[in-house]
Amino acid sequence: MKITHARVIVCCPGRNFVTLKIETDEGLTGIGDATLNGRELAVASYLSEHVIPCLIGRDAHQIEDIWQYLYRGAYWRRGPVTMSAIAAVDTALWDIKAKAANMPLYQLLGGRSRTGVMVYGHANGRDISQTVEEVLRHKEMGYLAIRAQSGVPGLDKVYGVGKGTTFYEPADADLPGEHDWSSEKYLLHTPRLFEAVRQAVGPDTHLLHDVHHRLTPIEAARLGKSLEPFHLFWMEDATPAENQEAFRLIRQHTTTPLAVGEVFNTIWDCKDLIQNQLIDYIRTTVVHAGGITHLRRIADFAAMFQVRTGCHGATDLSPVCMGAALHFDTWVPNFGVQELMPHNELTNEVFAHAYSFDKGLMHCGETAGHGVEIDEKLAAKYPYQRAYLPVNRLAHDGTLTNW
Repeated sequence: MKITHARVIVCCPGRNFVTLKIETDEGLTGIGDATLNGRELAVASYLSEHVIPCLIGRDAHQIEDIWQYLYRGAYWRRGPVTMSAIAAVDTALWDIKAKAANMPLYQLLGGRSRTGVMVYGHANGRDISQTVEEVLRHKEMGYLAIRAQSGVPGLDKVYGVGKGTTFYEPADADLPGEHDWSSEKYLLHTPRLFEAVRQAVGPDTHLLHDVHHRLTPIEAARLGKSLEPFHLFWMEDATPAENQEAFRLIRQHTTTPLAVGEVFNTIWDCKDLIQNQLIDYIRTTVVHAGGITHLRRIADFAAMFQVRTGCHGATDLSPVCMGAALHFDTWVPNFGVQELMPHNELTNEVFAHAYSFDKGLMHCGETAGHGVEIDEKLAAKYPYQRAYLPVNRLAHDGTLTNW
């Protein structure tokens, strides 16, 4: 089965998405997500100018060889742009292979390891009281796991706290917005948040929290220790992980489970963290970590050290990525949890999908392939709109820090 054509579709049904569509001489097509939040056109150009010309005429069934060709053959390896482009090709080819077999994708990966995929929702509030209300609302909706984020007194804008309550889109400006930050205020406030949330929700609901790379290792250790009484499912991205050894210091001081990896692109980004058991959950994604082919390698390596998966699943990943991730989650033996931020209605119209939510679990569906298709005519009505993620500055002196 030969690849005859491929094209990049960029659209903005509420936010920007980049989709690769591959066509074959047998009439089968497949799509893959190539969205890189705030750098969408870089990946689109990489695909159009460098990758697509190399795909025409290749056997669509040779997924592994094509993956190696795009990774090793580029010489300049790794990085978010390259790996997102490779992921789009890989996901589209798995979609085609599953359609050719007339099977849902998870069957080709090895079949089910579970009946459904536990997901966590996002409960955000401007203050502790509103966050508690949102946590209880998500519990009423059926969520078994809930991420809680709250505004911090004295800070104007805080990560995770958006304008609405159903989803949070930080890439909201034509040029980067500037937020302020104080680790001191945050470290005093967050234990109070989880004391109130745990008291309200009871002992059985899984609670999660995203630090968003903002603390030093010793500050992260302090936070993890202060959150131990509230039994978090995980503390996410406690400190920047470029220095993987930094997590050893955090690990020495707290038993709060640690999750990291949504910005990782290859197995090398998380090798030391996993093999030294410095984390409990690896959060790499289908789209930013080289597709299903490479994500399987990461998960298999993590399983050797009892590290579980917890794939990133915010709205900056398209429904194509979510569909592929849910098939992966349905199969992967060492599954932990899947992040879920529901897309808006317009996005769901552009990207029809087979997956569904019920009683805290997502179900990938039984449609052949990964179960997601794009309505190109509708997508064309929503052209790209430049949107940047914010930057962070310290509240007391304006020094640029991690957002």
